Amino acid sequence: MTDATEATTTTGATTAPALLRTAAELGAFAPLRGPRAVVMTMGALHEGHATLIRAARRAAGPDGQVVVTVFVNPLQFGEAADLERYPRTLDADLAVAGAAGADAVFAPSVDEVYPGGEPQVRISAGPMGERLEGASRPGHFDGMLTVVAKLLHLTRPDLAFYGQKDAQQLALIRRMVRDLNFPVEIVGVATVREPDGLALSSRNRFLDAAERRTALALSRALFAARDRLAAQQALHARAQITPATTGRAAALTALGEARAAADAQAVALARPVDGPSAVRAAASLVLDDAAAAQPPLALDYLALVDPADFTEVTDDHAGQAVLAVAARVGSTRLIDNIPLSFGPPSPESPTLGAAT
Repeated sequence: MTDATEATTTTGATTAPALLRTAAELGAFAPLRGPRAVVMTMGALHEGHATLIRAARRAAGPDGQVVVTVFVNPLQFGEAADLERYPRTLDADLAVAGAAGADAVFAPSVDEVYPGGEPQVRISAGPMGERLEGASRPGHFDGMLTVVAKLLHLTRPDLAFYGQKDAQQLALIRRMVRDLNFPVEIVGVATVREPDGLALSSRNRFLDAAERRTALALSRALFAARDRLAAQQALHARAQITPATTGRAAALTALGEARAAADAQAVALARPVDGPSAVRAAASLVLDDAAAAQPPLALDYLALVDPADFTEVTDDHAGQAVLAVAARVGSTRLIDNIPLSFGPPSPESPTLGAAT
């Protein structure tokens, strides 16, 4: 075990961050100056995690400290087989964390985190934790919030960084911190994707070539929905600039501008309330095609939700939303999401990737 006084400096991490195994070692590793930023992971670190660590490094600055936690939390797994299957790659994780700027990696044992066995007192995720991922994985978010609460107490960070890819998790952590008055700033970081669009995940390694081709439908569905919304918003913006009347359409036709005339007519008939329905429909078309692929995509859910409580938005929704999808390809379950904004920006609605 690397001693807590070795392998780092206060001006930034080397490629060999300190490896801390116990709460006592973590407590002795308090930053000398500046803020402490924490990135919580279950290991199997990839570029998505590295992006979080780099963001934490920038926020902590040269006088601050970045701690990465690596802990495969048994409370988040419904089946023992899934827990055993989860990859453990601590040596590689140390290299990734160090290269991205971490000062220390806190990798405790299960007994260190839960010294009396599974905790009898746990954090409840409430109604938001029973929707979408919570409905598919009962108890998952209670286990997640319980370990996040414990790790926030143990690490005592000023800032904690989480990925937008796990949007429901991020929303629940923000709600817990707000409701229970944790003295920490939660920072969301945008999803990191492969060049082909697939969201980075430790589960991607379980996909064979054919399954990966099918899995690309998740991101394609989200992008199709985003593009449909952008086109619709551009249409309404044009309507505000130039009134779309039957007379204007006729005049454009006379000038040989048939496409412009069609656009004018479309503007005249378009309704702003079509947004959420059109977004869902655009994504569904892509996912329906993938369901017929070989191997097929088995859809768990497609949901367009309010990021405040993860309830489905209505067709008159204005402001921030999250389009979330979960599906299984072969034996691998994948999730993805994309933030969207309907109507004019609302000053009351925080940007999805922003700190709270």
